[in-house]
Amino acid sequence: MDALVCLFAGWCHQNGVLLLVYDLMPNGSLDRHLFPRSGDAPSRTLSWEQRYKVAAGVASALNYLHHDYDHVVIHRDMKPSNIMLDAAFNARLGDFGLARALDADKTSYTDRAGLPGTLGYIAPECFHTGRATRESDVFGFGAVVLEIVCGRRNSCCHPAGCSQLLEEAWELHGAGSLLEAVDPRLAGAFDEAEAERLLLLGLACSHPNPGERPQAQAILQILTHSAPPPDVPASRPAFMWPAVLVKGDEEMYTSGSSATCSTVMTSSLLR
Repeated sequence: MDALVCLFAGWCHQNGVLLLVYDLMPNGSLDRHLFPRSGDAPSRTLSWEQRYKVAAGVASALNYLHHDYDHVVIHRDMKPSNIMLDAAFNARLGDFGLARALDADKTSYTDRAGLPGTLGYIAPECFHTGRATRESDVFGFGAVVLEIVCGRRNSCCHPAGCSQLLEEAWELHGAGSLLEAVDPRLAGAFDEAEAERLLLLGLACSHPNPGERPQAQAILQILTHSAPPPDVPASRPAFMWPAVLVKGDEEMYTSGSSATCSTVMTSSLLR
């Protein structure tokens, strides 16, 4: 796989011991820089340039998995602790333990053992369908983008895919004050146009309805300034829970009723 995607570099077998060899990531995982833990050695705040570079790197990896690899690969666990940083703060998307390659005629993957992932990064439709898709990966990417810009953890307040960070970002956007969401540790040292671009992208990727989220190819174009920022409504759209018509092993969605974060949803699918 592309270097931006996988950390696996090789393997060796000696004296009955099988070892996997990975590239050295001296800057550790992204979450250690965004959310320092007590007891960790102090690290300087990621600069705006580094944050934008990380977001673009993860977008490139996601595009590779979804569109450029031999098979469509669904990562299923997009979050900062699975994004590693090399010596130059280039982002590498790792931890493919939950990733699945889709058959050529499939658009989703269902894990019969339950719905894997981490609350706050799992798309809301997954709790109804139990299926992982490219759109659900994009939702997780949107959550990561908001964390990169805001410097706050995407703590989940409800298994419906809602989080306090996401809700506050929508509120600030509706009030015309979206840039207030930028990490205060940057002390104003950031590019306002780029920050707005990233925040709008994060909201677009976090759209509650999967069909409205941008694809990885469009995400990469937005981050490379080849396309304008996405057009995002002023208020958070309601989550539409579509009726599901099963056709073979695939699902066809029809229009259905709306639901909000207060809708009661089961978490029994979670591991």
